[in-house]
Amino acid sequence: MSLLVVGLSHRSAPVSVLERAALNADAQVKLLQDTVAAEPATEAAVLATCNRIELYADVDKFHAGVAELSTLLAQHSGVGLEELTPYLYVHYEDRAVHHLFSVACGLDSMVVGEGQILGQIKDSLARAQDLHSAGRLLNDLFQQALRVGKRAHSETGIDRAGQSLVTFGLEQLARGGDVQQWARGKKALVIGAGSMSSLAAATLARAGVAEIVVANRTLDRAERLAHLLEEQYGRGLMDGDDTDVAARAVPMESVPAELTRADVTVSCTGATGLVLTAQSVAEAVEGRTAAPAAGSGEDGPGAPGGEPGTTAGAQRGGASGAGLGSEDGCPLELSAVQGTAGFSVLGEAAVAGMAAADLEQHAAWVDNGSVGGAQRAAGGTARQGQTGTLDPAADTDAIAVLAATAATVGRIPERRRPEPVEEPQRPEPVLFLLDLAMPRDIDAAVHRLAGVRLVDIESLAEASAGAPMAADVDQVRRIVSEEVAAFGAALRAAHITPTVVALRTMAADVVAGEIARLDGRLPGLDDKHRAEITQTVRRVVDKLLHAPTVRVKQLAAEPGGAGYADALRTLFDLDPETVAAVSRAEDSTTEKDRGPA
Repeated sequence: MSLLVVGLSHRSAPVSVLERAALNADAQVKLLQDTVAAEPATEAAVLATCNRIELYADVDKFHAGVAELSTLLAQHSGVGLEELTPYLYVHYEDRAVHHLFSVACGLDSMVVGEGQILGQIKDSLARAQDLHSAGRLLNDLFQQALRVGKRAHSETGIDRAGQSLVTFGLEQLARGGDVQQWARGKKALVIGAGSMSSLAAATLARAGVAEIVVANRTLDRAERLAHLLEEQYGRGLMDGDDTDVAARAVPMESVPAELTRADVTVSCTGATGLVLTAQSVAEAVEGRTAAPAAGSGEDGPGAPGGEPGTTAGAQRGGASGAGLGSEDGCPLELSAVQGTAGFSVLGEAAVAGMAAADLEQHAAWVDNGSVGGAQRAAGGTARQGQTGTLDPAADTDAIAVLAATAATVGRIPERRRPEPVEEPQRPEPVLFLLDLAMPRDIDAAVHRLAGVRLVDIESLAEASAGAPMAADVDQVRRIVSEEVAAFGAALRAAHITPTVVALRTMAADVVAGEIARLDGRLPGLDDKHRAEITQTVRRVVDKLLHAPTVRVKQLAAEPGGAGYADALRTLFDLDPETVAAVSRAEDSTTEKDRGPA
């Protein structure tokens, strides 16, 4: 086995990189075709989800394979190789098997234990089979991964340790509260009609939303999904279910209008650009609340830590542009920031974020002895704990050093943490948005809009980073280890099978040759005696070969057992082409019966 996987996921790369590296369906097909056309690889499969992109291949050279697969990933993702390389991981042979089995069980998912990955692995295998890029190794590997994932979910409580990305996202929208209580009676808009969007729609229906509107670029697919929702949830057909969901389909052009009616929107499309911009969301909120939404939010008036009429720069005690200077010539607007908690005209908090030129201007102003006068003009006094006369020279030297630092690195950060101030509460959201697409469907700037709560892949990654591991996870890990060992043993044993078959074929040919020679020397031998002699010779050969062939299969299944096949070929002088022919025949036979598990 020379299995190699090169990839990146939410564990190795920031969401921004994953978003840019995302592969659409056409790009995945082209990547597979180019991989099997490359010299080091004979088989290939791509596993591309919203939080991982992995390329699996059977290669004949490790280093050449890593270089080729990394280059192909960079070419087809559109992210430069130098930029992509720090985020790539590489697994080889047994480690690659262990990685895929862990992925199949949900151990490597953003939400541990989620089961959607099994469907995505199945789709990856089907794509590779359709393109004939999956041979014996990857077919066996991916089908076994599906069986391992199903075993983990059936034999353990891994489902309790995790949940689907959709359910986890809805819980984040509900701020950890009961999703059914939060969703009941709401109007939902689902953008997209693929597998993830369908799952989201079904989850919302089970949670008790009153209406689901499905929007899709292909209206037929939206209508099919809406019809299925009506059939299954429209009349409360589930046992003990009181759901009564109205579902309908609309074209994508109707999304802006539907957004003004929706309470919760889930988007998961294959679009390469934004489906919902910050402006469109702001307009939808403004249309339903009759209150300005655009430009308001955490960065505007009423933002955490702010005061009415106070700019963000003034709150931090610093300014970086002209127009913020006081009439006395200091670039700091002292009258605006003097009363701000944490402000100190001498401390670094006063000059945090200032450009080098502003720092030098402030130093000159201090050097002119204007500090005390400015404080008095601002109606302020020395801060508690400050005693004695200000030393303009010392302050000038300190600010000169800060100016030199700012000239080198651009701007200096604030090193003194401001005293805590009471944060005014944001208004309750009137529109909840869940973006499950990669690349993102909804502009990240929506986070700053008042009246809106957005949960996307990036915020889901942050929320799940510290999730505790359940005891069931440890049990799944043991299952993965067992299955990796079993798969490796079976693969090594299968590796020697063509050699054993070739040996037995050679022995049968020797027996047939000797019986033919006997017929020439004893032409009067009757059929009964000829059959008895033939059977006796075959039994002798079988008994001589039985113990060695059984034992060599056992030894070959152990780590390092691949050398036994070479020993057999050498000891019995087997024709390499005969062994290869047996392998090709086995591959051809199994390929006809092989399909997704």
